[in-house]
Amino acid sequence: MIGYNGVYNPLRSQGFHGNTDFISIHHLSYSSAHIGRLVVSCILKIQTMKKIKTDFAPRFRAGKKCSGLQLMEIFFQFNELDASKELLSNIMNYAVKRNSWIHEDPAVIFEFYQSMRSLIRAGYLIMLKERQWTVDTRPEKISPWVLGLLSEKEYRNPLLVFKTAFREYTLKEFDYFMSGIVYFSMGVYENLPERNIVMPYIHTVKMLDAAHLILQRRREKKMADATSG
Repeated sequence: MIGYNGVYNPLRSQGFHGNTDFISIHHLSYSSAHIGRLVVSCILKIQTMKKIKTDFAPRFRAGKKCSGLQLMEIFFQFNELDASKELLSNIMNYAVKRNSWIHEDPAVIFEFYQSMRSLIRAGYLIMLKERQWTVDTRPEKISPWVLGLLSEKEYRNPLLVFKTAFREYTLKEFDYFMSGIVYFSMGVYENLPERNIVMPYIHTVKMLDAAHLILQRRREKKMADATSG
């Protein structure tokens, strides 16, 4: 079924009705509420749902103020680093494909979307509040396999990843990016995302690595302090 602006909506062919039947790309804000309504519509039509992690979202949305480090810790309690990067990559790949959409459970995608938004905010909070960070000054050479997309300087000081990311893009722009790739990955559309989504994607992958490094080194420091004490 083709909606106005030539947008094909696969939900219509599956029997969905209501506000998700016709979607205008040119007027779409990709808001969290819109993504949520899209996902809820999918869920209502799915007869058998896999058990999902119901505990995660309330921790982010309960209104309790958390520090950047706390938000990062919560994220990695429920998401492994490699699995998160793989899912983000899949969402990105399907967002730019015209003839197919991602086959992941829509509820899982929405949970991941919400958690990634919180992780990005965690990085923003840390960037604002942490004036100094313990830098890895060990002289040994770092393997390229360990670095991933990070430069050696960023690996030694992960805070630089967030400073660079938020110097180039605002929180709102990262929200737009995450909402946009989720939206386009879940359907078949004649148009593709209008903005450059490659650089925000690279920054987001690097933020995942940087956040994981920050927590890892924090744990190592605690263990070293406990041993020396």
